[in-house]
Amino acid sequence: MGTQTSKQPFYIILLLILAGEAVFILPFVLARVFRPTFLDVFNLNNLELGTCFSIYGIVAFISYLFGGSLADKFKPKILIATALFLTAAGGIVLATFPSYTALKILYGYWGFTTIFLFWAAMIKATRVWGGIKSQGRAFGFLDGGRGLVAAGFGSLGVLIFSIFITTEIAEAAFSERKEAFRYVILISSSIIGGIGLLVLLFLKNNTSEETAVTRKSWLETLSNFNIVIRIPTVWLLMIIILCAYVGYKITDVFSLYAKEVMLYNEIESAKVGTFLLYIRPVVGIAIGFLADITKTSLMMILGFITMLVGALIFASGVIEPSMSVFFLMSILITATGVYAFRTLYFAAMQEGLIPLAVTGTAVGLISLIGYTPDIFMGPAMGYLLDNSPGEPGHQHVFMMLSGFAVIGLSASVFFYKISKKKIEKIQ
Repeated sequence: MGTQTSKQPFYIILLLILAGEAVFILPFVLARVFRPTFLDVFNLNNLELGTCFSIYGIVAFISYLFGGSLADKFKPKILIATALFLTAAGGIVLATFPSYTALKILYGYWGFTTIFLFWAAMIKATRVWGGIKSQGRAFGFLDGGRGLVAAGFGSLGVLIFSIFITTEIAEAAFSERKEAFRYVILISSSIIGGIGLLVLLFLKNNTSEETAVTRKSWLETLSNFNIVIRIPTVWLLMIIILCAYVGYKITDVFSLYAKEVMLYNEIESAKVGTFLLYIRPVVGIAIGFLADITKTSLMMILGFITMLVGALIFASGVIEPSMSVFFLMSILITATGVYAFRTLYFAAMQEGLIPLAVTGTAVGLISLIGYTPDIFMGPAMGYLLDNSPGEPGHQHVFMMLSGFAVIGLSASVFFYKISKKKIEKIQ
């Protein structure tokens, strides 16, 4: 398979972790942690915010395909640093609280900066760092670390927001909350730009594979599509990622659930969003080590079973406003299933026998289908939540997740069987 085996410095994965989450803070993490506040200060309903995410998803859909080939042609550090600088610049626009039309354009712009320039380059650099035997660990560190970075940004955001709210949150004027949120956006943007500078200065992946790849002509690079589309595990990974990513998109509503069903205030709801982010690093790193010891495909099967159990608890409507501990436990179950996949998505490429030389193209093609929830989940959740206000809308959202968990579970079982046969043939 030609995967590199030379030991890579640990600071490389640390840079990839910082970059890998920082680039998504502005488009997604702020809206996830501060969803009620975000809707309020931008004067949006759930469907309108979902439409912004959908426009991001449409641009991302095209970007996955062509960005994959770009990652097989250019060095990751140039693509990653450029993406961070351009994404941070979008934060300056967001801090002006633009109109709904301008906000939609901004989300489309972020779809280009975070996916076309960034996504496949980050996955490829991580796969190179992991070598042959440590793919689970590499992607576990990446996503677990990204979760920790997101949690750090979330906590910092909540801290900044609360510092600039000088009165009780329930009594704070709209203008005061808006100004506090502006500081959250601007400070986040500054940090993202700073991480871009670190990447430009220190990220190095001097492997023979990368050197060979950058010498390829565009025609040779594009011919990778012919190789990738003939690998059965590529098609199964598309379905697995699509179903798992539906779960990840649904974590966006937990802070809203806290406000509308559990009757928490805005700061308490934001803390629920941040609690979610702290689950992610623990699950990511633990699953990464388990995947290296066992099989990535077995961990995917277990992940979908866990996700299904959590989704059914929320869909049943058994959680009452007085049951805070049960609410947090149910979040923990659902999030464990969801966040397990953030590690497993691309760690499975090694088990699926996808060659390193075509990693960028494979990531682009898998992501093209796998991340389509970026297009349809925002409007779908917005429609369900706005048309059945309160708990019924949330139940409908989790019923939808249950269906996708069953489909994903089936695809994971097929992946396990196919990869097992392939490995047995080689041995």
